[in-house]
Amino acid sequence: MSGIKASRFGFLGVLFFVLSTIFAGFLFLGYSHTAQLISESYALETAYGFHLRYFGFLPSGIFLAAFAFFAIRSIPQSKLGKWGFYGLGIFYGIATIIVSLFPCDTGCNPELIDPSISQLIHNQTGLLTYLIVPLSLVILGIAAHKWPGGKLVSYAGILCGLIALFFVGTLSSEIESDFAGLYQRIIEGSILLWITLCSFYLSKKNQPN
Repeated sequence: MSGIKASRFGFLGVLFFVLSTIFAGFLFLGYSHTAQLISESYALETAYGFHLRYFGFLPSGIFLAAFAFFAIRSIPQSKLGKWGFYGLGIFYGIATIIVSLFPCDTGCNPELIDPSISQLIHNQTGLLTYLIVPLSLVILGIAAHKWPGGKLVSYAGILCGLIALFFVGTLSSEIESDFAGLYQRIIEGSILLWITLCSFYLSKKNQPN
């Protein structure tokens, strides 16, 4: 049952995150998915920031954390698998909750001019997310190689983790680039793609024969 619960939470977490990101582009005139960071759409004092945070990204974080913690109980037990899912649950799921509760300042204040406490918490949480989650995907990819029928999840975990790592480096060196939003969405998309594939795997694995 934990595998079925994990897969449902995984699908819901991805769905809420993706829809919230897409809706943000429609809600704000002139908002650019290519140039602007996701956090800018729900920053402090934005018109629809409260709604995006509390009805979109925060529930997504809850679902994603639940996905990871239920998944631990439904895979073959291994230290790598546990470390990987704990990394994903804490630094992606719970971190998404934290950045929703502590949004960045308007425009996300990249120069950190007189930043608010909320901005500082947001930035530090995001930094930990992008340092740890891609590595967690690679670890899960290695662990999944030993799961029954887990080859696709394994290869996808390693590939998605490496892609995310590459674009984390690109984003950090070009944070004020006109493509910063695109780089971030590739990172998020890589993580969410693996969660979706893993959710399908857990759903299929736990179907009654």
